[in-house]
Amino acid sequence: MFLVLVNYINPDPEECKATADWLLAEAPVRPLLGIVCGSGLGGLAEMLKDPLVIKYSDIPSFPRSTVHGHAGRLVFGTLFGKPCVCMQGRFHLYEGYTIQKTTMPMRVFKLMGVETVILTNAAGGLNQDFKVGDIMVIKDHINIPGFAGNNPLVGANDERFGERFPCMSDAYDRDLQQLAHAVAAELDYSAFMQEGVYSALAGPSFETVAECKMLHFLGADAVGMSTVHEVIVARHCGMRVVALSLITNQAVMDYDSEKKANHEEVLQTGELRAQQMEKLVSTMVSRMSCETTRH
Repeated sequence: MFLVLVNYINPDPEECKATADWLLAEAPVRPLLGIVCGSGLGGLAEMLKDPLVIKYSDIPSFPRSTVHGHAGRLVFGTLFGKPCVCMQGRFHLYEGYTIQKTTMPMRVFKLMGVETVILTNAAGGLNQDFKVGDIMVIKDHINIPGFAGNNPLVGANDERFGERFPCMSDAYDRDLQQLAHAVAAELDYSAFMQEGVYSALAGPSFETVAECKMLHFLGADAVGMSTVHEVIVARHCGMRVVALSLITNQAVMDYDSEKKANHEEVLQTGELRAQQMEKLVSTMVSRMSCETTRH
């Protein structure tokens, strides 16, 4: 019975390969760079030249986005001459998908040839020095669902993707973090750039005051409902990762506060800071040589 359960929850490598092969047959380029757009940040995909847009609903075995602010499209194209694939919308545990299904795109990226992944998300600020509209370069994460055994690598390991026990102390590429800060300084963005630890919860309910206090005590600077599981799978597959959080709201840490977290505020902040996020990411890509991308 246990073996049946393991095989059931483990992602099917052949299904991932069939999806990747289907996409490569449609795509004008074989991508080396993957970009994942967070809530309200789908405009990143509009930067790609000669784009091919494919709806998630048209892709075999691919999940579908059900969240407002996630367009649910895969866009192929080039950015500063570099072949890219961009996800306009990601998948979350709270949509009802298994954790393995939410991270399927990372395995598909790997099978298509992607070597570096840039992830963006919208997050609540736990660090009291952070302001709404700040951009945080993620240096580490806390995988809260993983504490309860909900890890995307649970199940029989397929060595074609990676080893059984991957290291996560270097999950976020330090060279790419430095590149993000250097580009931000050149663009005069330093006033709203931060660095910190991102914590993932399952959602969809926003965090209680007690939960925010606990996460802050554990060392988290921002909290959201995505990204961590994608990072774990991307690193398992050997891809380099850099991730950016847009602080779209201040987490409520005071029982007397009148503030309430809401998704509309998340999307509004995304719109206000979208151009700077797009400029930051596109300039980072322009500075990534083939050697940097492939390491």
